[in-house]
Amino acid sequence: MAKEKKAFPLRLDPELYRALERWAGDEFRSVNSHIEFILREALSRSGRLKQPKPPEDQPDD
Repeated sequence: MAKEKKAFPLRLDPELYRALERWAGDEFRSVNSHIEFILREALSRSGRLKQPKPPEDQPDD
């Protein structure tokens, strides 16, 4: 089941939005998902976002 997402208004300079729109298109993402991707990467690099634990190896049956 997908997590519920927090919605909020975001006001951007039109030039900044156009640049994000081009970048998102280059990465085959929507502007919204690309902004989330950029924020998640920045938070991870700064150590402010916990990394999910990788699944433990399951023994073969």
